[in-house]
Amino acid sequence: MSEATFTFRVDDALKSQFTQAAKSRDRSGAQLLRDFMREFIQQQQEVAEHDAWFRRQVQAGLDSANAGNLVPAAEVEARFAARRAATRRRSETSE
Repeated sequence: MSEATFTFRVDDALKSQFTQAAKSRDRSGAQLLRDFMREFIQQQQEVAEHDAWFRRQVQAGLDSANAGNLVPAAEVEARFAARRAATRRRSETSE
């Protein structure tokens, strides 16, 4: 693996505090920065994967709705009213 140098400016106080914090964990600042970079990349990949999954789910729902696969609102309301009633009955009998 070839290596490259990453150079950036940082406030002296921040650099000093970061270096001290790294030493307290028996790590160098460079080691911690590499770890932070890897974690950031992993987080961004996870966000991108979730976003892609979510977009696929939304598109599947839109495609299904456009194909006419819909449940009328009154039917949905009736189903959930029945569920709420069943939950209330269970709650009342367990008291």
